[in-house]
Amino acid sequence: MNTGKVAVSGWLLRPVTWHGWAALGVVLLAAVVRVGLRGPDGGMDNAIVVRAAEAWLEGRSPYADRHFLYLPGAVLAAVPQALLPQSVVRFLVPAGVTASLVVGWGCALRIHGVAWRSRFAVLGLLALAVGFAPFGHLIGLGNWTVASAAALPLALLLVCRGKWVAAGLVIGVAVAVKPLLAPVVLLFVFARRWKGLGAAVLVPAVVSAGAALAMPDPAGFFTRTLPFLLRGDDSFVRLYEASPAAILPRLGVPQGVASLLALAAAGAGVWCAWRRWKGGRGPGELRVVETAVMLMLAAFLVSRPSYDHYLLVVVPLLLAGALVPGAVARGPWFWVALVPQVPGFSWPWLEPGTRRAFRDCVTLCVLAVTVARSCVRKGGATLESADPPVVEEPPVPVSRAAF
Repeated sequence: MNTGKVAVSGWLLRPVTWHGWAALGVVLLAAVVRVGLRGPDGGMDNAIVVRAAEAWLEGRSPYADRHFLYLPGAVLAAVPQALLPQSVVRFLVPAGVTASLVVGWGCALRIHGVAWRSRFAVLGLLALAVGFAPFGHLIGLGNWTVASAAALPLALLLVCRGKWVAAGLVIGVAVAVKPLLAPVVLLFVFARRWKGLGAAVLVPAVVSAGAALAMPDPAGFFTRTLPFLLRGDDSFVRLYEASPAAILPRLGVPQGVASLLALAAAGAGVWCAWRRWKGGRGPGELRVVETAVMLMLAAFLVSRPSYDHYLLVVVPLLLAGALVPGAVARGPWFWVALVPQVPGFSWPWLEPGTRRAFRDCVTLCVLAVTVARSCVRKGGATLESADPPVVEEPPVPVSRAAF
């Protein structure tokens, strides 16, 4: 990895001592135990999926609960939890969520060639755990967004190593559980990697079709869940949605106008992602990461629902590149965007939990604009092929076949 000769970068890349591992272990273990002691179901959001699995085991439709927003494959994935004692589930779920976040962070680091045992690896994860509120929220809720938070860095790592089909399989498995990573399939379209695209699309299609046939209501996702997502008319859920499409109406903007503005912003984000991919300035791994992150942020701007813990799909990927020249995380606006997510700080008029979405929307929008500016700035040169241009830097240990 090329980090120049900056002394701070060199220090961060050295192996961490046992003190760092101990501090990180205590923080992560405390988070798991806290959630396990607080409730018997491993988190409110996880409980929704487990109840859906229990309903299926009892011969009822999982989609009778309108808050179950997952594809049919998630029902089968939750069956093991439904069969385990609650005394096990209450600690197993937060432990699994934490482990998945660790895996995602590790894969994000390896994209840029940073060792897992480095000071940057340990301190970066520690900073996310204690300084980024959505990290604790995701563990506390047990939300299955964690599958996407682990799968996207792994898929992008495979892309950087030229394994597009394997990356497509990883994305496909994650989408089969929760369709959060669906926008990333555009990365395969940009790169014209049709086999990888086929894997990313066919896996969730086959899994969902097979699981749906085992349901008493095979079309429940389309007849109940999809209309609910499109309408977004749940008064409770709306209070926690962070997308401009949900926030602007709370500020007095008509819903139709808010939706059009959010859709326009999302469209601009997709264009910026395409421009970043076609431009190809800078290290190849940054090109992959920033294109994928821009696609996800564009979707978050318009999707209903869109929660704060969705940020864990993109923020670790950006943070992991902080030692690479030209990375988004080396700019001031990346850190400005994260300020509203600092735990323990009371914001005037925004202290009630139902108003937290305003802070989340600020983070989402500032982060989206920051990444978009980086994409446009680095996308000035148009390529005739999917290969990145030669740059005046020492080569990164990444296969050129990946691009």
